Amino acid sequence: MTAPLLPASGEFHSDRIHRLPVRVYYEDTDFSGIVYHARYLHFFERGRTESLRALGIHHSELAAQEDALAFAVRRMNVEFVRAAKVDDILVVETLYKPQKGARLMIGQRILRGDEVIAEADVQAVCIDGGGRAKRPPKSMAAKWADYVVQPD
Repeated sequence: MTAPLLPASGEFHSDRIHRLPVRVYYEDTDFSGIVYHARYLHFFERGRTESLRALGIHHSELAAQEDALAFAVRRMNVEFVRAAKVDDILVVETLYKPQKGARLMIGQRILRGDEVIAEADVQAVCIDGGGRAKRPPKSMAAKWADYVVQPD
């Protein structure tokens, strides 16, 4: 019996950065064949989700537990540096910065080879079932602790 096919999940490297390869499809582009600006937010979201999944943190499990938890983006600053085009193969890099209370600080980049396409500084908040900010449980924070990159 063959193993089931699984979607790309990326992986953490020794530099503590999670890398997720994505291909640009026609549906990601505007009429000119260039990636529509809002689609980069989708790529960034996939990078964050897959990096958490690689750490053993699954959104569906967080939502299903008795004290339901979720993540919400509180702030995102994006710099669009270059244009990506249909059929480009991009890599979404995700790195975790030191946590601040309920806030998870994340740096992300989208690359085409060595070229930076877009960069984002993200502030996500752990929230409870009522939508109120809540510190992540220690067991959850421990899962990403080894992957936090300290500022220079």
